[in-house]
Amino acid sequence: MTEAAIQYPAAEPDMLSLRVLARLLDYPGEALQGAAGEMIELISAERRLPASLRTALMDWCQRLAEADLLELQAEYVALFDKGRSTSLLLFEHVHGESRDRGQAMVDLLAEYRAAGFELDARELPDYLPLFLEYLSTRPEADIGRWLGEIRHILALLVARLEERDADHALVPLALLALIGAEGDVDAHRDSVKEEAPDDTPEALDEVWEEEAVRFSAASDQDCALQSAEGRRLAERKQAVPSDPVRIMPGSGPTERGPTER
Repeated sequence: MTEAAIQYPAAEPDMLSLRVLARLLDYPGEALQGAAGEMIELISAERRLPASLRTALMDWCQRLAEADLLELQAEYVALFDKGRSTSLLLFEHVHGESRDRGQAMVDLLAEYRAAGFELDARELPDYLPLFLEYLSTRPEADIGRWLGEIRHILALLVARLEERDADHALVPLALLALIGAEGDVDAHRDSVKEEAPDDTPEALDEVWEEEAVRFSAASDQDCALQSAEGRRLAERKQAVPSDPVRIMPGSGPTERGPTER
């Protein structure tokens, strides 16, 4: 995803850190490496994150700036484009690739448009970096609500990315930290260790075979319009108010540690 791929309102001044997190989860390019210094400054200023997490994120930004770009890109493809367990498509973790995912995406796209957030490229609306771009334009109450809705997905992503020793685990962990929910990850770490790898050639071949049987042109059309599970989710959200989730307050200016920039 690139800045030109979407049209959106300006970010809330105190939520620019969400755009940094979005960039860190996106496919790495020269623009990402060139922006490392600015991203470090924005992370340093995000006092709603624990100091240790800010330091880890800033150190990662510095490593990105200094790394070989082709190696970064190869690592990204291996991490996110092979298998589904670390997918950055949020609803894939709920609905998989079934047509049940369609209505949830339609509803999310409608929310984007109502807020003046228009996609002009073929990005799926549940792509996490895009979703974070959207959240960066929203007030804190909306951000807290949405992060509360997806906290179980974020916690699972943290556990799976940590299992692969990927720095990218810092992003969903930071999102959980914004709502004081870092402890959610503990519930997933043991089960993730028992998961069979889904990025082996055999596992990928099995997925392709399943998709060839399951999907047709007609089912692709239906996917965007029909989803019993999506309707149930929408009805549940209307009938049962979510527990209120708030963004953590900032700690205020503090003296930087020796590793903070």
